[in-house]
Amino acid sequence: MSMDDKFRNKADDLKGKAKEAGGAVTGDEDLKNEGKAEQAGAAVKKGVEDVKDAASKVKDKLTGDK
Repeated sequence: MSMDDKFRNKADDLKGKAKEAGGAVTGDEDLKNEGKAEQAGAAVKKGVEDVKDAASKVKDKLTGDK
């Protein structure tokens, strides 16, 4: 996972948390749910990037790279 991807995913997660908290404070369920969805999206992206990183490490071990 590149640093850019990590920062973007963390930013999406934090934005989602802020929306969820804002929705909770104001009683806006749509905003709260939108925040939860953004957090879930960030978690999925992180999971995909983690799998890519793991696959790359396995490939490097098998081929003797790095």
